Amino acid sequence: MFPEDVRGLAEAVLDRARAAGVTIATAESCTGGLVAGALTAIAGSSDVVEGGLVTYSNAAKTKLLGVDTGLIAGVGAVSEDVARAMAAGAVRRLEAGLAVAVTGIAGPGGGSPRKPVGLVHFASADAAGETRHLEMRFGDIGRDEVRMASVKAALRMLLERLGV
Repeated sequence: MFPEDVRGLAEAVLDRARAAGVTIATAESCTGGLVAGALTAIAGSSDVVEGGLVTYSNAAKTKLLGVDTGLIAGVGAVSEDVARAMAAGAVRRLEAGLAVAVTGIAGPGGGSPRKPVGLVHFASADAAGETRHLEMRFGDIGRDEVRMASVKAALRMLLERLGV
C-alpha cells in the first residue's frame, strides 16, 4: 500500500522505538491518519504504536487533543504553536512516550500568501514535555504529493527523536 521508502522509514521507527522501549502516537490533520497507517502497515507494530488521532477539524483538535480554542483562533490551525500542542496532547491522551503531529495545507485550495498550499508544520513531543518543531514548505506540488511528503517528514522526525 505504501511506497517502499515509506515502509523502510516506518520499519526503522518501529525498530528504534522497540529498542528504546518507547511507545508512539500520532496526531494528524492534513495527513488524515497516513502516518499511523504507515506505522501500522508493518506487522507487529502493535507493541510500539499506542494509537493515532485524526483531528482534521479545529473542534476535533480541541476535543480530542486538548488544543486551546483561543490558540487556534489566535495563530490558526496551521502553525507551530498548534502543532506543538497537538503533539503534547497526543502524548497525554494516548499515554505514549513519543508523539508526532502534522498540520498543514495540502491543497489544492485553502492557501493564502502567508500560509500557502504546501505549508506543513510538524511537532514531536515526549513524555518529559520536550517538544520540537519543523516547518516544511513543499509548494503546490499536488495534494497527494504534499501528504506523502508529510508522512516521510513525520517519520524522519520520529527517527531523529529516537536518536537515529
